[in-house]
Amino acid sequence: MDRETLPLTDTVRSHETPEGIRLELRLAGPVVRACAWSIDMLIRVILYGLVSGIFAFFGGVGTSMMLIMFFLIEWFYPVVFELYNGASPGKKAMGLVVIQDNGTPVTFASSLIRNLLRAADFLPFLYAAGLLSMLMNRNFQRLGDLAAGTLVVYREADQARVKLAAAEGRRPPVDLSVDEQWELIRFAERCPQLSPERQIELAASLYPLTGKRGPAAVNEILGYAAWLTRGNR
Repeated sequence: MDRETLPLTDTVRSHETPEGIRLELRLAGPVVRACAWSIDMLIRVILYGLVSGIFAFFGGVGTSMMLIMFFLIEWFYPVVFELYNGASPGKKAMGLVVIQDNGTPVTFASSLIRNLLRAADFLPFLYAAGLLSMLMNRNFQRLGDLAAGTLVVYREADQARVKLAAAEGRRPPVDLSVDEQWELIRFAERCPQLSPERQIELAASLYPLTGKRGPAAVNEILGYAAWLTRGNR
């Protein structure tokens, strides 16, 4: 079943790039986002206190500077961090990141729009409009996200590249789809963790492609994977 046809309780969205790379996006719900907001709010309160302490001794000029700093902290604190690494400190602490709804990094315009519209999300009190918007759409987008075309998703952990088993590259005898190519590469990545018997068992299912059985079939598939991962050279 295609992910896009799953019930609304599913929080994983699939997006395929023009290059044929499929992205799996795990959406962040209201609870974890509220926790991230609470952390950011605590940081802002600390910054407000520091600014007040610094400019309190400069009279009227200090008051003006303090108000300007309050404005910049309130509205541009999240924008700066989202442009730097996709997440404010609160979101980063909760393992979240802001992206465009097509899976690309958030842009300056989108970050600015989504954060300026926090005022609308706050209405009539305590982000009631934003919460209602998140609960009424399948992507958990508040009003600012809808206007900016952004999503808040879980940041995927960086994974070490798996070294494929050594094999001489061989061009597959037929053209393969992107999914079929990925399956061959995954097989090669898993081979070191599989017993020889299990390798042969899995390779046997590709007899129509390889025309071989036993260890020869395994080596043939490893050769296809090597050819695919070395830039088709």
